[in-house]
Amino acid sequence: MAAKKSSHLLTALLVDLVLVVLFSIVGYYTHAQNFDPNGIIDTALPFLIGLLVAWLLNSVWTAPLAPLRTGVGVWATTVLLGLVIRALLGDGTAGPFIVVAASLNFLTLVGWRTIAAAVAGRTGK
Repeated sequence: MAAKKSSHLLTALLVDLVLVVLFSIVGYYTHAQNFDPNGIIDTALPFLIGLLVAWLLNSVWTAPLAPLRTGVGVWATTVLLGLVIRALLGDGTAGPFIVVAASLNFLTLVGWRTIAAAVAGRTGK
C-alpha cells in the first residue's frame, strides 16, 4: 500500500506542476500573444511558489488524491499566495484576473483530484 501512495504522491506533484504551468502559459499568451520564456516564467513563478507552500501547509503526502481534504487546500493556498506574491512584485492583480485565476485553478487542482478519486473508487475525504 505504501508504494501505491508514493506513486500517487509523485503523480499528484507532476499533475499539479503541469496544471499551474499550463495556467500560466495560457494566461501569458492570452495577453502577450507570444511564448516568451522569460514572460512565462515571471507569470508562473508566484503560483509555483504558492503551490510549493500549499503542498507543505496542506500535508499533501497524507492524501494526495483527495479532492476535498487536499485539493481545496492546495487550490486556495496556491491562488492566495500566488496573488499576494504578484502584488508584492507589482504585477497585475485586477479583479477579473483574480476571478480567472481562482476559477481556473479550482477547476484544475480540485477537478483532476475529483476525477482521480472517482476512478480510484474513493469518496474524496
